[in-house]
Amino acid sequence: MRDKDNSKGGIDGVRVIPLTPYVANLLYQLPRRNQWVFSSPTGKTGKLVEPRKSVLPALEAAGIEGLTLHGLRRSFATLSEWVEVPTGVVAQIMGHKPSATAEKHYKQRPLDLLRKWHTTLEAWILEQANVSIPTEKVKCLTLVNVTL
Repeated sequence: MRDKDNSKGGIDGVRVIPLTPYVANLLYQLPRRNQWVFSSPTGKTGKLVEPRKSVLPALEAAGIEGLTLHGLRRSFATLSEWVEVPTGVVAQIMGHKPSATAEKHYKQRPLDLLRKWHTTLEAWILEQANVSIPTEKVKCLTLVNVTL
């Protein structure tokens, strides 16, 4: 995933976010129309470009009012405290730049460490929601490298 825009209007780099087991299972079940995970049969590009257009009708159908995509980001940050995810891990997954000297220069987190904490948080959220975690091994998604 491309990282957030910097203040000069450019892209700061690429951020890799570890895929959690439950989300992997959900994504694997999506219909495959093209190379995009979130494809759009009516979109010019063949993919979703503006997620709010799809999220708003889903929220309305579910009877959920006032939820925003940014609100989901805030919830992620807040809920991570319940399982004591290190603040720097949360910030890195969310795409925030390191702010402290130690974060900038001394802490290099491998993807497997981010995956450990991301999976721990997902398991806790699913437990709180009484959602069972899939026990069967999810078929691996294939990484498709597409140049834009």
